[in-house]
Amino acid sequence: MAKAKWILMAAGLALLTACSSGEDDSSAIETNDTEQETASETAEESTDVIEEEVAEEVEEEVVEEVPETEPLYRVNPANSSVEPISDANAQAVLLTIDDAPDKQGVAMAETLKELGVPAIFFVNGHFIDTAEEEENLKKIHEMGFAIGNHTYSHPNLKTIPEEQQREEIVSLNDRIEEIIGERPKFFRAPHGVNTDFSRAVVEQEGMVLMNWTFGYDWEQQYMEAAALADIMVNTEFMRNGANLLMHDREWTAEALPAIVEGLSEKGYDFIDPETIEGVE
Repeated sequence: MAKAKWILMAAGLALLTACSSGEDDSSAIETNDTEQETASETAEESTDVIEEEVAEEVEEEVVEEVPETEPLYRVNPANSSVEPISDANAQAVLLTIDDAPDKQGVAMAETLKELGVPAIFFVNGHFIDTAEEEENLKKIHEMGFAIGNHTYSHPNLKTIPEEQQREEIVSLNDRIEEIIGERPKFFRAPHGVNTDFSRAVVEQEGMVLMNWTFGYDWEQQYMEAAALADIMVNTEFMRNGANLLMHDREWTAEALPAIVEGLSEKGYDFIDPETIEGVE
């Protein structure tokens, strides 16, 4: 009996040992599974980060610089006509509007936009003094029209000192940039009067200097839409590359559709200021 009892006790101890060993193995398996899952998640996160970084690098590499477009026209410094370069259409004219944006500037821009015709709006500083006037300049610019510098207060540059000439030109560039985010690309002096000093300032500012070929809307007999449209289209001075001067005036705004239509019927195209040499 004693021997049998001892055998039973030994068997019990063996069974307990086996059960204990099985529980330890199960815990170890669960621990290993958890560690593997954590490692797998960490690896997936690292892979995602690497893939995102690679994608960003690829995206940066794909972005290419837009090549510069060769200019189609250049301004003749002798007479401010706009001449074709290479194979550009010679039978074309440039439309420009001075003293903007006064009372008619936005309406004139809207008319030209509707007709699909480009132009340069030459700005005076005293027409962008108020919030409303700033908004008018923004509207013209946002419609896609080139903005030019016509000095801050419209003086005859030959009658003022050199430093004042600089101030008239550069301070207006600063003001326009403050409003529309870019500096003017063209300069036209009031009354068409430049000095050697003003020309140097314009060059330093990176602007294209120009005057005009002809204009009439400040003369008494052409302060009426029909008369103005007729002379602008049929003047003896009309020729290929003509640089047409107009102003922000009520009668000019009324004449604008007829001017564009008359020139188109004569076979003239309209030069995009952005295609002129010297415009960056």
